[in-house]
Amino acid sequence: MNIRLLSLSAVFLLLAGGCAHTSSSSSPAATDITTSAENYGNALLDGWSGPYGGVPAFDKMDLDALKAALEQGMAMNLAEIEAIANNPQPANFANTIEAMERSGRPLGRVFTYWGIWSSNQSSPEFRTIQQQMAPILSEFSSKITQNTKLFERIKAVHDGPEMETLRPDQRRVVELTYISFAMNGATLDGKGKARYAEINQRLAALYTSFSSNVLADEEGYVTYLNENQLGGLPGSFVQAAAAAAKERGKEGMYAVTNTRSSMDPFLTYSTERELRETVWRNYYSRGDNGDEHDNNAIIAELLQLRHERVNLLGHKNYAEWRLQDRMAKTPERAFELMETVWPAAIARVKEEVADMQAIADQNGAGITIAPWDYRYYAEKVRQAKYDLDSDEVKQYLQLDKLREAMFFVAGELFDFAFRPVAEGSVPVFHEDVKVWEVTNKDSGEHIGLWYLDPYARTGKRSGAWATTYRSYETFDGVQTVLSSNNSNFIKGAPGEAVLVSWDDATTFFHEFGHALHFLSANVAYPTLQSGVRDYTEFQSQLLERWLLTDEVINNYLVHVKTGEPIPASLVAKIKNAATFNQGFATTEYLASALIDMYLHTMDPTGIDVDSFERETLAKLNMPEEIVMRHRTPHFSHVFSGEGYAAAYYGYMWADVLTSDAAEAFAQAPGGYYDKDLAKRAVDHLFAIRNAVDPAQAYRAFRGRDAKMEALMRDRGFPVPGE
Repeated sequence: MNIRLLSLSAVFLLLAGGCAHTSSSSSPAATDITTSAENYGNALLDGWSGPYGGVPAFDKMDLDALKAALEQGMAMNLAEIEAIANNPQPANFANTIEAMERSGRPLGRVFTYWGIWSSNQSSPEFRTIQQQMAPILSEFSSKITQNTKLFERIKAVHDGPEMETLRPDQRRVVELTYISFAMNGATLDGKGKARYAEINQRLAALYTSFSSNVLADEEGYVTYLNENQLGGLPGSFVQAAAAAAKERGKEGMYAVTNTRSSMDPFLTYSTERELRETVWRNYYSRGDNGDEHDNNAIIAELLQLRHERVNLLGHKNYAEWRLQDRMAKTPERAFELMETVWPAAIARVKEEVADMQAIADQNGAGITIAPWDYRYYAEKVRQAKYDLDSDEVKQYLQLDKLREAMFFVAGELFDFAFRPVAEGSVPVFHEDVKVWEVTNKDSGEHIGLWYLDPYARTGKRSGAWATTYRSYETFDGVQTVLSSNNSNFIKGAPGEAVLVSWDDATTFFHEFGHALHFLSANVAYPTLQSGVRDYTEFQSQLLERWLLTDEVINNYLVHVKTGEPIPASLVAKIKNAATFNQGFATTEYLASALIDMYLHTMDPTGIDVDSFERETLAKLNMPEEIVMRHRTPHFSHVFSGEGYAAAYYGYMWADVLTSDAAEAFAQAPGGYYDKDLAKRAVDHLFAIRNAVDPAQAYRAFRGRDAKMEALMRDRGFPVPGE
């Protein structure tokens, strides 16, 4: 999506470095064959040159040039907008909507580099610029969305007779453009617009501060271990921890970094209970330490500002405003889904805790299960109930082999082939980043590039995400895709294979699903690349299912030392344990989603964020052995931007679609590799992006709406009536 059509939430997402699974952080980086030769004397603005339709000049990233590039890019974009708004010709699709689709490309290219600095290689110097530019970029966005003459032209097209003559995808662009402007204050009067813009500028600064505080706590709290504190830890983790300590100037020690990819395995395997508690508290206290990086006051202020802003538009709360263009449509429907699943989830947690406590008692541990014990004793239960050792499974999950497996699946379902590009032919921003060309495996047609940045490092935000540096479009000539996946796997010693957990392997497939969604796109206009938040996770969640297919298991899950395929007996254990620990997984996620929705359906005046979190979870009967997956003070999905604000429920909404679609594949004649069903999925669920209303697109694929019962079956929860 080019910059002029970025929703304010997308702009704020860019400013804060984005959230998991984002495509908006670089969607505005659109360029095409008509602009590849542009040269503005600033490498961050200049058109992309080189092979594959032009590629970002990551080797020329200069932080000193960033502010000037942003300022020049904004000025150029505003000049384009003014020309469109003041066109003396009557408004029509070509001179208004298409002209807007064409605008903002140089600035979009700047935001590609901005996304890299903010997400993949942040630094104190960049964060200073980020803080300085946040209100300026917000003001820039408001100048577009609140341009009265521009909105009058958009409305003239939207309400005019030409709409009846447009193609369906063109009508969709007009609708999405109109809704975007209306939702962002275009219908307000002068006083209302001024206050709306003022609020947005303050929010932009708060989002950046929130994100910086979380990153500071991730970088500032590292637990160092000595040789006699490694009990229970797998060799691969020990090697990675040694490398992480050496990187931080602590050679001879072992570092547990304050990220999920380091915390999770430590809590699963470490026999040192006091250290488990330390690592747990460090991780779940991010942004909540009562110091200069504490986020509670920031959250209270931004909730109040969000509430005031939507009140200006006539909405009673933020969630009502946010969900009007989502699949759920209303907060009530989102609550209905979550509240249906919640009782089954917490009931399962009680069963899981009872099983864990029994093992602790048998071993004479003399403890009551606490949150920092959950993963450790869950692993013990897994071994006892299913004879399944996570570390044994890990020996068959080599990162490189998993990547090959993903390429195989992409070839079978999408007819894609992946080939490494010649070293040095495509600039990268870090030596760890590798690039593949994606082609049609039958015709050889160039589809795009896929970048992979797999490893954790200082300055890189935690988690895993996908993004695009350039999206597919055809209205001004064919523009191919530049897609990226980013992870935080712990890099092993030189020459050692990187082994990952089953959960990490699933996430790897998930993020690749986002990349395939980008790469398979077949739409004309940038705006049609935009995602509907409670739908856009569906395609990636669906791709996770191929990890457990026989074709992947038998060919790519091979032992790191012997090269032997994973034994059928171990596969059977994995499948038998598929619903294991679903109480924990569902409850920690749903707690965050429910808190998000409660925060955005209330009047937040005078809110004490810590008290609200505690009291709300108590009312929900939240098990004391579990904490929210993302506690409020570090809930970056919701508070470092607006991408998932009042929308974190969307993962579960998408999971209903996922479970239902997975049943369709399981029942197809060719199973998960059924050619006819795969083509229907690509055509109706992937390629069209947002060119068709998501509910209609799903019906075209499935022949009906999704049924929630499939989700309950997937998680091993009781299904009413079955």
